[in-house]
Order: sequence, then C-alpha cells, then structure tokens
Amino acid sequence: MSLPQWPSRLKKPINVLAFDFGTKRIGVAFGQSLTGTARAVAIVPANDGVPDWSQLETLVQEWEPDVFVVGLPYNMDDSENELFFRARKFGQRLEGRLHKPCYGMDERLSSFEARDQIVNRAGAGKSKHTDLKKEVDGLAAKLILESWLAGLPMLKSEK
Repeated sequence: MSLPQWPSRLKKPINVLAFDFGTKRIGVAFGQSLTGTARAVAIVPANDGVPDWSQLETLVQEWEPDVFVVGLPYNMDDSENELFFRARKFGQRLEGRLHKPCYGMDERLSSFEARDQIVNRAGAGKSKHTDLKKEVDGLAAKLILESWLAGLPMLKSEK
C-alpha cells in the first residue's frame, strides 16, 4: 500500500472507496474530497478475509474511485497485530488487482464508535444482532473514510 504523499494542495477533487476489513465481512464506503463526506455503500462477504473479488470489481466500476483507503486496526499501544497485517495485505491486493493507489488509515475504535452510534440511534435491543453487525461494518468504513478525507489538503483554488 502507498503512503499518503499528497502535494501541498489537491489539484482536483478525488473519489474514494474505503474498506473496513474483516475476516467475514468487509464494509465499503464511498466519499469525495470536494465535500469531505462519505456514505456506506456495501458489505462484501469474505471467507477468512478473502473477499468476493467480483463484487469488489463491480463496486469499482460503479463508483469509479481514484484511490482506495483501507482501515488499519492498530492496537491501542500503536503496535501491529495479525488483523493489521491481514488488512494491509488486503490493501496491497486491492492496489495490485484493481489498479488504483491504496492508502492505509488508522482505524482504532472505529467499529466501537459505529456500534455506539447505531445503538444510540435505534435504541438498545431494537436491531437484530446479525443486522447490527452488518450495519456496523458499513458505518465503520464511512467513519474511516471521513477521518481520512479530513486529513487531505485543501483544493488549490484556480484564479
């Protein structure tokens, strides 16, 4: 995966697909630098971390991103764990198979924040457990992407 090496200012808006990597499901969000906003767009099934690549290819064709962002689940002490390495490998495969640059984003606690937002919005116990898990994955991808977009440089104004 690439390291974020942006010019001091973006020259044009970019479209981004972001991923909350998991071994059973991968949450996907779409966003754009112009507005700095994102939204959950899909949950891609995974088998021990291996995604349905045809579904990912379809999402790329549909959303036409310029770049990918993959959440990297660092430990709270900044150390890396097995899931971190698997998420990074997923990002490398995305970049290689789908021919777009891929950036990593620290996603510590994004799933916990997503779960809290969903429970607070719906009220505890109102969602089925499996529905909650799926919704958390998509919202976590959205939160990862919004954080990443917030760190981008401003667009260069054309005069």
